[in-house]
Amino acid sequence: MPSIYLSPSTQEYNLYYDGHGSEEYYMNQIADAMAPYLTASGIEFTRNTPEMTAASSIRASNEGNYDAHIALHSNAAPVNLSGQLRGTDVYYYPDSLRSEEIAQTIVSGLKALYPNPDDVTVRPTTSLGEVTRTRAPSVLIEFAYHDNPMDAEWIRNHIDEIARNVVLSLTEYFKIPFVEPQPIQTATVEVSSGNLNIRSAPSLSAPVIGKAPNGAQVFVLGQYDGWYVVRYDQYEGYVSGDYIVLNY
Repeated sequence: MPSIYLSPSTQEYNLYYDGHGSEEYYMNQIADAMAPYLTASGIEFTRNTPEMTAASSIRASNEGNYDAHIALHSNAAPVNLSGQLRGTDVYYYPDSLRSEEIAQTIVSGLKALYPNPDDVTVRPTTSLGEVTRTRAPSVLIEFAYHDNPMDAEWIRNHIDEIARNVVLSLTEYFKIPFVEPQPIQTATVEVSSGNLNIRSAPSLSAPVIGKAPNGAQVFVLGQYDGWYVVRYDQYEGYVSGDYIVLNY
């Protein structure tokens, strides 16, 4: 299953236009809202904490073996243009085809959500550390301008929609199904012999990444087309619903 490092802004000093809430606060709100969508869709994630910095987030990301690094931010215009700019920018590293592919996929998704699709752009950068200094292919999303009242209110009023949209784009990039969150349930494995295969995708031809014996208790994270996304021991993947009995 794919894994990402999720890095919401730690810039608590970047206040929104009316002084209520900061970039750090609202980007962590989006990260919180992304969590159930990521879990249900089988994307493992690690995230930074508000006490960290961009530098320590980069170090933490580089200590792991992640398939992508996703940095969440809101923007601010230069002082002479304060409150006048709007739009979404998604930055990628031009020397990384995977970074650009992630950025293009996220931009395509956000164009369907942001009120002015023409203002949703993908931009190369060689200066943003969270894009250029991570081992994993990375993007940095500037969702909107927090010094612009309309942009700031768009973020505030669309936290869940933004989170869902970004995770949907990530599932498209990873070529896995998008699964709507559901309450996590426990379930029992029921096989007549042998073990139940845990696979990397909802297909009998997908690689087996783990096995669960008869009677094993698993956590059901999501459901897709006759398959369950489950967590068992250190494994997280897809199992056929024919061999799972939910514990009601």
